[in-house]
Amino acid sequence: MSEPQTQYAYFQGRIVPISEATVPITTQSLHYGTGVFGGMRAYWNAEHEEAYIFRPYEHFERLLQSAALLRMKLDYTPASLLDILTALIQKEGFRTNCYIRPLAYIAEQTLAVRLHDLQPDLAIFVNPLGDAHFVSVDEGAHVCISAWRRVDDNAIPARGKVVGAYVNSMMIKSDAVLAGYDDALVLNNDGHVAEFSTANMMMVRKGVVITPPITDNILEGVVRRSLIHLLRHELGVEVVERPIDRTEVYLAEEMFMCGTGAQISPVTRIEHRDVGDGEIGPITRRLRDLYMDVVHGRSDKYQHWVAPVYSAETMMK
Repeated sequence: MSEPQTQYAYFQGRIVPISEATVPITTQSLHYGTGVFGGMRAYWNAEHEEAYIFRPYEHFERLLQSAALLRMKLDYTPASLLDILTALIQKEGFRTNCYIRPLAYIAEQTLAVRLHDLQPDLAIFVNPLGDAHFVSVDEGAHVCISAWRRVDDNAIPARGKVVGAYVNSMMIKSDAVLAGYDDALVLNNDGHVAEFSTANMMMVRKGVVITPPITDNILEGVVRRSLIHLLRHELGVEVVERPIDRTEVYLAEEMFMCGTGAQISPVTRIEHRDVGDGEIGPITRRLRDLYMDVVHGRSDKYQHWVAPVYSAETMMK
């Protein structure tokens, strides 16, 4: 059986065939990267016959905050965006894991180099993912330290998902992959570890999970914040948010990437050094198992973190 394909998008205020969701070449965002986006997932639970969207309110809140950083005034709320997304997935009828991409952009056809007095618009589409993983589930990732620095908040807002800023991530990712690595750790302009190319970073030392603080030019990750909560309140693991020096990562006992795309992707080797014993560590495994239960709607305690699609009462007409 062939994999399902994306057929529809929310575009210019309605759900249309994906082939109709296009913009002219003169659209400002295409030239200057003046857009913001979100990365979200819906997880299919075959036993429940239900797709669960993970923390949609938090993701949409971040999208609207990112838009505000670029002076975009969008006439949406997290609740109204969830209604639209629910209707879109229902229209697609996907019965598989999905990646969700909301995109806010300057829709005007202008080459004006400014953000003010311009009209934004919003689009959303959904891609079926199946069982695809960011890196090998069993082997973990082999990463390097990137020669590129993380974009600085005083240059381009680092805490939001700004379209143009992802040129930085692409330079980092391509150089790492072409050099034979899976990804790269990125330092900020102070020389502290920030994150991976497109994922937040956590590591374990002496049984404590350490992760860079928001003020070290990292994305304010929804998954990152969720994992901090689960570690502290469900697994009883201490979590410390503080700056991390480059050499400290070589002493880590465990390390993993985290984010919507990466989910929880173990890192088992940094350049020519194993992380710990080179195997996926116990805290990483326990956290990953718990996280998968939560996002698939298998945890009664965290049902409020997921939104069901097919049993939802709201259906866009």
